[in-house]
Amino acid sequence: MNAALGRDSGWWRGGLLFLCVVMLFATVDATAKHLVGRYPAPFLNAVRYAATCTVAVAMLANAGRLRFWRTPHRGLLVLRGLMLAVMGTCFMTALLWMPLAEATAIYFMAPLVVVALSPWLLAERVGARQWLAVATGFAGMLLIVRPGGQLSWIGTALMVAAMLGYALLQLLTRRMAGKVDATVQYGFAAVICMIATGLPAPFFLPPVWPDLIDWLTILAMGFMSALAQVLLILALQRAPASTLAPLNYCHLLLALVYSAWWFGRWPDALAMGGIALIVGAGLSLTLPGRAASAVSSSTLDSRQPS
Repeated sequence: MNAALGRDSGWWRGGLLFLCVVMLFATVDATAKHLVGRYPAPFLNAVRYAATCTVAVAMLANAGRLRFWRTPHRGLLVLRGLMLAVMGTCFMTALLWMPLAEATAIYFMAPLVVVALSPWLLAERVGARQWLAVATGFAGMLLIVRPGGQLSWIGTALMVAAMLGYALLQLLTRRMAGKVDATVQYGFAAVICMIATGLPAPFFLPPVWPDLIDWLTILAMGFMSALAQVLLILALQRAPASTLAPLNYCHLLLALVYSAWWFGRWPDALAMGGIALIVGAGLSLTLPGRAASAVSSSTLDSRQPS
């Protein structure tokens, strides 16, 4: 009885923590959309990853793991960090042209791409239900980016690149599951991202430097991302990933709210239909089943430290 109560309490705590994670990431995306029209994306990424890296190094120091580079699988960790940097840069740059809701929906195709690539890259068996989810999700994406629609092809291409980067990030994380501590993965990724985005940043300095309010907003974006990563680790310590995975799609609902409220842009009927198909396909992967459970875990992978 007490054990069951403890599990229920852990689930609720993990669920509440994860909802905070979703709210933070959705707010980071909306803030990026707000800022990227005034400041170059490489500059914004470099500043926010520097803020995130500061938190990551503090976490590693507190855990006595400052020599994190001595961990095994360094090659995979570096590649994972580079995928994260590419993903974050493409995502933020795409927001110059893409509405927030549609961009987020395309991004959430990543778990479906993981399913499609799993037989070849992870030697996993994918069943008919998972293939149907992949096909449904791609049909939804076609409704959003349909030929002759109003979406910019540049923004769409960048968002698809970000989505593919996210899918590869999840596959790399799956390869390291149980082999590298989550805190070390987070710290490694934060440092790699800071280096990868910091190198090109001097070539993309803003013509007009941010004022105090914008500096605080940019830094807040980085610290919100860092806080989301910390809360994600805590949430997964309290509840299984397969239980939390459906809550991840609250992010899309928040993106719709931010898109309409902050930017005055509501998706048209066909785009809303496409978003619904992607959400339905993604949620179907969280249903009980061996393949579904593996994908559920990957949908909670650290999206950034962005």
